[in-house]
Amino acid sequence: MEYTTLGSTGMEVSRICLGCMSFGTSDWREWVLDEEESREIIERAIDLGINFFDTANMYSLGESERVLGNVLADYDRDEQVVATKGFFQMDEDNPNSGGLSRKAIEQELSNSLERLGMDTIDLYQIHRYDYDTPMEQTLRALDDAVRRGQIRHAGASSMWAHQFADALHTSDRLGLDRFATMQNHYNLVYREEEREMLPLCEREGVGVIPWSPMARGYLTRPHEDIDATTRGETEEHMYEHPYREGGGQEINERVAELAAEKGVTMAQIALSWLLHQDAVDAPIVGTTSVEHLEQAVEALEIDLSESDQAYLEEPYEPVRVSGHE
Repeated sequence: MEYTTLGSTGMEVSRICLGCMSFGTSDWREWVLDEEESREIIERAIDLGINFFDTANMYSLGESERVLGNVLADYDRDEQVVATKGFFQMDEDNPNSGGLSRKAIEQELSNSLERLGMDTIDLYQIHRYDYDTPMEQTLRALDDAVRRGQIRHAGASSMWAHQFADALHTSDRLGLDRFATMQNHYNLVYREEEREMLPLCEREGVGVIPWSPMARGYLTRPHEDIDATTRGETEEHMYEHPYREGGGQEINERVAELAAEKGVTMAQIALSWLLHQDAVDAPIVGTTSVEHLEQAVEALEIDLSESDQAYLEEPYEPVRVSGHE
């Protein structure tokens, strides 16, 4: 396993972050693994040297956090870097169970800590931007959580670059703990983040941990076979993103071509490309099989030349913004 410093936090994290959206209960989404199957993957990740885990309160409505906490309780907590997120409404009858108000942050953070079975969360992220709550209030609530010792660092997820820049400036102006990471939507067939967000993060020393590095499976198999998986058949969100637009189909074909040439999988090529991007610290990789997890770790050893990268990137065309609007 390779390790890197996460932004300016000083924390050393594995170059692969294990995303935990697929752990919890199949009652939430059909493709989600229950606890016993989830445990097998998490334990294998630890065996492979992964020390960075990302979940969220909304994943299986809290069950993902509980499962992750149960498994990690059998290991040395000091060796783990655990990230979770809050924003989406957890209880349809309680509007204050979502959003980024002080009330929502404090109660949902407390609930996440309880489910994880931890005293402190290493990285607590806002899952989306809250248009109904002033950013200053959110930042003050997160700063207080840092001072109470409930979280070590605060992070953000997909939003407009001007919103993120304003949040960083507000923290600096008020002397508050600032966002240390950006979990954004970024992969070979969605590169709009390269225009503003990634340069901003590099300039500000913000760690970048992209979600959907393999475009929700679109970059793992030929485009005509994308519906062949349980998730592809049942996940309506697959089609919210413009992966098939702006040269996406040709990029998919080039990934397949290069994978065949190098004797690796399409997923490994897509992940390797992301690992070659200077702005990226650790892509968040979700999986429902040990085999795919092992292949993701093996992608660290794949060397893509500059010409390989240029070949994969060349068909890309601008597409509509996706992931936070």
